[in-house]
Amino acid sequence: MSFSGDADILWGTALALARRACGVSPRGHALPPLLFFTDPDRTPEPWKIAQNLPQGSAVVYRAFSRADAEATGLKLRAVCDRAGVKLLVGKDETLATTIKADGLHLPEIDMARAKHLAKQYPHWLLTCALHGPLDGRSATGLDAFVVSPVFRAGGASRAKPDLGIELFSQIIDTLPCPAYGLGGIHPANAAQLLTTRACGIAGVESIMRAFGR
Repeated sequence: MSFSGDADILWGTALALARRACGVSPRGHALPPLLFFTDPDRTPEPWKIAQNLPQGSAVVYRAFSRADAEATGLKLRAVCDRAGVKLLVGKDETLATTIKADGLHLPEIDMARAKHLAKQYPHWLLTCALHGPLDGRSATGLDAFVVSPVFRAGGASRAKPDLGIELFSQIIDTLPCPAYGLGGIHPANAAQLLTTRACGIAGVESIMRAFGR
């Protein structure tokens, strides 16, 4: 599969990271190199981006309890199936089971849920947000962390100070499972992640712009 321009840069960098990190979680699950995070405000029609994503990547569908969550989720499920793309749901276990998602992305505050979820849904890919050091908390059951914001970000992360590539690298070096970088990553700075042990790239607007043709 070949892409051009920004899409090629992001996908090529994500693939390089995944290969270097072996692309496999502690539970044996294959990790998608690229995670597209949806946002109801910034990505109102996420299926239009999902249909153009590289085969083997993933969508993290964050519905934020919207009334049309199930309808949009089912539409995404159908598009992802056709594109060969995995579909994760943000936080909502019920929605994930309803739309037959491939996994769940947990907010940092819900990290402890991973142990139970991994037993109940062993086939699910389980990721969790992280905004700083793990500080001794258990990551049992998780396949990967999504550490943010690496660089200055928009959306809900706008108010958070960016970690910078050095602190990001230090944090993920201490984690018991692979970690993606999220936040302010775009084609012009994505190569900086190659100096770290990140397993892939996660994003919202940069992926939307690159693959929203």
